[in-house]
Amino acid sequence: MIVAAEQKSAEVTDWAARIGWVVGLLAFVAFVYWLMRQGWKWRGSLQSDLPELPGVPAEPGDTKLAMTGRYHGSTTAGQWLDRIVAHGLGTRSRVELTLTDSGLAVVRPGAQDFFVPVGALREARLDKGIAGKVLAEGGLLIVTWAHGDKLIDSGFRSDHAAGQSEWVDTLNDMIKTTEGTAR
Repeated sequence: MIVAAEQKSAEVTDWAARIGWVVGLLAFVAFVYWLMRQGWKWRGSLQSDLPELPGVPAEPGDTKLAMTGRYHGSTTAGQWLDRIVAHGLGTRSRVELTLTDSGLAVVRPGAQDFFVPVGALREARLDKGIAGKVLAEGGLLIVTWAHGDKLIDSGFRSDHAAGQSEWVDTLNDMIKTTEGTAR
């Protein structure tokens, strides 16, 4: 006796439903990115009272220290999660730091350069984190400086981390010397 093979139909894919789900997911992701961008712009408008950043002078003086590395952002001093985005201070980038007798030149390819006059420097320390970036203890060079009526912490990571402690010592010595002559 011959038994007929069981009939089996091919699986049918509902392409309209799949395409609908993919389009919906892409629209949701685009909406989330749009919300993030709006939040960034809103934060910038809240910080619009921050004065324009001083530019790097044409003749800053003799170089005491120089470093290449990464700029990881700036925050309100003492509040490592309160990122400052006004005037491009929230933009991460490569950085070339140059310390002279007149101050700290921060040159950032692809982002706005700025200069911190020696009189505005307040403190330098090694720390482990700044808004959105956490490293091993002592992995970031944090420079505290005054801009307008606000104290700002800016975070840098050297390409050669061993030299960061020299930066801390030199900056803090300059700050003490400046405070001593200001009295």
